Amino acid sequence: MKVLVTGATGLVGSALTRRLVERGAEVRILCRPTSRFDLLGPVAGRVERVPGDVTDPIGLRAALAGVTHVFHVAGHVGAGHGRRERERLFRVNVEGTAHVVNAALAAGVERLVHTSSIAALGRPAEATTPIDEATPWQESPLNTPYAVSKYRAELEVQRGIAEGLDAVIVNPALVFGPGRPGENTGRIVELVRRRRLPFVPAGGTCVVDVEDVAEGHLRALAHGRTGERYILGGENLAWREILATLAEAFGVPAPRRTLSPRMARWLGLAAELTGVLTRTTPAFTRATAATVSQRFRYSNRKAVEELGCHFRSFRETAHRLAAAANAQSPPPAR
Repeated sequence: MKVLVTGATGLVGSALTRRLVERGAEVRILCRPTSRFDLLGPVAGRVERVPGDVTDPIGLRAALAGVTHVFHVAGHVGAGHGRRERERLFRVNVEGTAHVVNAALAAGVERLVHTSSIAALGRPAEATTPIDEATPWQESPLNTPYAVSKYRAELEVQRGIAEGLDAVIVNPALVFGPGRPGENTGRIVELVRRRRLPFVPAGGTCVVDVEDVAEGHLRALAHGRTGERYILGGENLAWREILATLAEAFGVPAPRRTLSPRMARWLGLAAELTGVLTRTTPAFTRATAATVSQRFRYSNRKAVEELGCHFRSFRETAHRLAAAANAQSPPPAR
């Protein structure tokens, strides 16, 4: 099996690539000049590196030469505030997926596994039962630009399936795992570790360990049904539970003050204005505020029953994060 992995140097992609190499697959990764290979660990030298980008259709076709299977993990994660940021989200996540799908069709690959997100399932404002793979997309203020981009990326995969591509979609929940402190959930972990997060959002979401997500990708490749989605999610937790579990693992006090939805919106607005003044992209926006103020629950039943997935507890993940972080650098002084 010769595999191409896009996004192989990120949190999910690196965990997946390590598993593929360890299980004997011949792995080719798509990498940019700015790519960092630290998360690949000992397998960094055991993969074929091909320069390229998902926004480059010509380079993608060359990268897929001789490949039998594709894991399209690459994607841009962001709040989508401002024209440039929104354009980047749609250029990478939607147009990039279209290019990968087209290249996979041209190469005649045996199967493509597309990494989507639970955000692509939509966020019904009045959900009384856990959201699952069949929950219809709804246009809603709760859908961030990132969510819209991931949903439209799925439409590109479904278009490819209609044209003859064998593809499966996985929808990871909020992914936690040892990675880079300033990126994605690593930013949350580091804020808790350093006791710099004074407030707790009022909502909640589904969390999952990166290693379980990587295994879910492999199981989707082997057992997933063409055109189907599979939610890769562990526990549904309130943000208060998520942050308290991380704090307990690091041995620091948990943030206690609840951030009301109204205050969250004001903080989002302040961050947006600061971004305009400093010409930077805010990590927290009013759209983000609306999302973290709502409690969303997701069902992993389909992945468990059809793929045989197992998801560890968030407490186990949190202690794994703490051990990895403390091994890299001493705990902050208390």
